[in-house]
Amino acid sequence: MMLWVLCCSVAAPTLALSPFLFSPPQKSTEAGRFVTQDVKWFSQRLDHFNPLDKRKFQQRYYEFVDYFKAPDSPIFLRICGESTCSGITNDYNVVLAKKFGAAIVSLEHRYYGESSPFEELTTDNLTYLSSKQALFDLAVFRNYYQESVNEKYNRTGTDNPWIVFGVSYPGALSAWFRLKFPHLVDGSLASSGVVLAVYNYTAFDEQVAASAGPACASALREVTRQVDRGLAHNATALKQLFGADQLQNNGDFQYLLADAAAQAFQYGNPDILCLPLVGAHMPGQDVLGVYAEYVQSVFLGSFGASLDSYDQEHLKLTKAGPHSGDRQWWYQVCTEVAYFQVAPTENSIRSAGVDTKYHLDLCANIFGEGTYPEVEITNLYYGGSGIKATNIYFTNGSQDPWRHASKQTSSPGEPASTITCHNCGHGTDMRGCPQSPLQLEGDATKCARPDQVHQVRERIASYIKEWISLKGSSSTLSHSLV
Repeated sequence: MMLWVLCCSVAAPTLALSPFLFSPPQKSTEAGRFVTQDVKWFSQRLDHFNPLDKRKFQQRYYEFVDYFKAPDSPIFLRICGESTCSGITNDYNVVLAKKFGAAIVSLEHRYYGESSPFEELTTDNLTYLSSKQALFDLAVFRNYYQESVNEKYNRTGTDNPWIVFGVSYPGALSAWFRLKFPHLVDGSLASSGVVLAVYNYTAFDEQVAASAGPACASALREVTRQVDRGLAHNATALKQLFGADQLQNNGDFQYLLADAAAQAFQYGNPDILCLPLVGAHMPGQDVLGVYAEYVQSVFLGSFGASLDSYDQEHLKLTKAGPHSGDRQWWYQVCTEVAYFQVAPTENSIRSAGVDTKYHLDLCANIFGEGTYPEVEITNLYYGGSGIKATNIYFTNGSQDPWRHASKQTSSPGEPASTITCHNCGHGTDMRGCPQSPLQLEGDATKCARPDQVHQVRERIASYIKEWISLKGSSSTLSHSLV
């Protein structure tokens, strides 16, 4: 489930329909990764839809005001997503804050990190975990923070320009926030924003194959063939080869291997995977051994993925913790957005064993019988990739398998751009290349085509300037009518 989210977020990573949706796991030792990790707390309502429920929980947030040209400059609301939010990451969002004299505030998503309403994440206790509740969290927090700014500068009833940012699932939240609360936010950047809930997401694997190219895709299919045969012959020995004998469920193991391949293209590291794999496949060498080495040293090693994220026995554990997130994200997947990455009927990269039944069985096993993603309701509520709003800019990377759940075609009020290059993946505009590990200030010099990134960044700055200008015009008009 590699949506890893991103995160802008996602301060910690996420894999594609595993627990890592959009934000890749990042090592906290990366020097300069955060511009601030100073924690602040906000008292948030548990259930925004029940006026009789007065329960509240403590929600963590961060603020970065070094560049804020107080009191009237913009406030950037940076959305954290489906993982622990450990601070405000030093990516291109910070460069934009300096350019516009903006403050940055970032609210941790309910149920993730240290913002969990409950110590036990039982299925019943997860009832209040949804994108809809999260959007109201953002709305209430936005008003709280605006009031605090007004109080600090002795103002009453004044609104700063607000621009909201997000990458991946937070990118979807960014677009949905502008859609549902246009009076609270003046513009939205939806970077790799997965606004389309998808039941059977076969396009994910099809994009992995396209991004890999014929030779690498062929090698990956050979790996899958050998894995499927190996599971039937001696599953224990095969899993030990990959250092994954913890995974007793064969489907969990097959999902892990599919995600391991996808992350190379999703996060801008295609050559780390494809060069040695193709080198072994062409002369008929041990392609399975080469892939096993990649999974252990790169995916589970330097990238930071965890076997626990794919282990249904682990996902059934209900104890909340500051670094938990897998169970919570799967709950959102199993009830709201699906993104079920299943094998296409032809030329699949992943095993045919990773099918719809695997996903539905996983949902039932972890959360109980009857758990089912309301994809049609989600798309009806938000509009899917046909979302109709204004002042939203959608950006995507050409190699990113998640881009088919985003909006890729411009429409009135909703321009869209695709950054095209060999290693342009998930959130390239904010993260640079590769997208994992972190490139400080979103450094794009390692992108195969930096000019493509720069062009989109120029558009981002242009749209922000326009949205702020419209805010100023509206404010002038409202004062003239008083």
